[in-house]
Amino acid sequence: MTQEQLKQVRVLDPPSQVDRVADVLIDDGKILEITEPGVSAGGEERDCSGLVLAPGLVDLYSHSDDPGFETRETLASLTASAIAGGFTRLTLLPDTQPPLDNADGLARLKAQLPPDLPLQVQAWGAMTQRLEGKQLVEYADLIQAGVVGFSDGGSLQNSILLRRLCEYLETESYPIALWPCDPALAGSGVIREGIDALRLGLSESPTTAETSVLAALLEIVSETQIPVHIMRVSTARSVELIQTAKARGVPITASTTWMHVLGNSQSLYTYNVNWRLDPPVGNSQDQEALIRGLETGVIDAISIDHHAYTYEEKTVAFSAAPPGAIGLELALSLLWQAFVTTERWSPLTLWQRLSTSPSHCLGQTPPRVQVDQPAEMVLFDPQQSWSANAQTLKSLSQNTPWYGQSLTGRVIQTWYPQS
Repeated sequence: MTQEQLKQVRVLDPPSQVDRVADVLIDDGKILEITEPGVSAGGEERDCSGLVLAPGLVDLYSHSDDPGFETRETLASLTASAIAGGFTRLTLLPDTQPPLDNADGLARLKAQLPPDLPLQVQAWGAMTQRLEGKQLVEYADLIQAGVVGFSDGGSLQNSILLRRLCEYLETESYPIALWPCDPALAGSGVIREGIDALRLGLSESPTTAETSVLAALLEIVSETQIPVHIMRVSTARSVELIQTAKARGVPITASTTWMHVLGNSQSLYTYNVNWRLDPPVGNSQDQEALIRGLETGVIDAISIDHHAYTYEEKTVAFSAAPPGAIGLELALSLLWQAFVTTERWSPLTLWQRLSTSPSHCLGQTPPRVQVDQPAEMVLFDPQQSWSANAQTLKSLSQNTPWYGQSLTGRVIQTWYPQS
């Protein structure tokens, strides 16, 4: 393989807080040198002025519709979307059909992956059989099959089962990911309670649908001391509860989704069904609390929670639309514009929340842009304009509020070391 020299590129490495312009020499999937511009020579030179070289992005949880709903998304289109969006690690939830609740299911999924992917595809194993919340899976078999941790992708209402799983995993270093939500309290709510819900005439989902379950969950984790990841945090009160728990030493990490930091209840005034999410985006106070939580580290990471649906499935009334949106190809561009271009966040802060911290939540070593490290990284052009449409998106689905819009900032290339 020919050596390649990336000239005058802006290098980001969150763990070492490096943000500088340098020349980077790459050979056979490994970073050989990072030097001051013009100091090093060698390799095929490539002018990267104005471009950003940073660790590959790490997705905490997204949905695979293959097997089960291939008209929405195939594994080929899903992985292509992740690569196009700058992700080098994609972590799938177990809600395929059939679900990933046994070792054979995980083996079948891995066998379907396109060959020679510049991407690591990993999966959460189900916590309960058929994701029904009634009976625990054979967790040892799933560990042997290579899961990264355990999650049903939804709320586990059976506290006895949760406690039992925590006890089983006491000697194992595998995270548990839980979404705090009480379906009975949430009901048919599609918007967070408040003045916007009244004005729009949409059914409300109360804050307590999230916080009541979260408070009980934190008590269990505090007692068992088994690390748990809190998924889809969406309210200001939840941020407060997590902050207090962390201050007490409760072993938790937490994430919110990229759309919950970019939007709030006022985003629903267009009745765009692609803002139909579960949990719903919060009000403006919730949104600001999530952003501040990410800035302070109370909220560790930003997840994508990519969930494809067909045009027909989403072409219904807002309240009847299935919750979820695609995002693997869009998140970096839109988050950069919202927070880095406006100078609220540094580029290092954004990459910390999209790469380094998600790795830590998974108990993994994060990607680095560092000498003698594998080249698991992304080249990003923050100035390139493009339109999100059927010709540019790798996803088979179009369920995003930004479909057809012009965006600024695009991934040019990803590197991932082949095993």
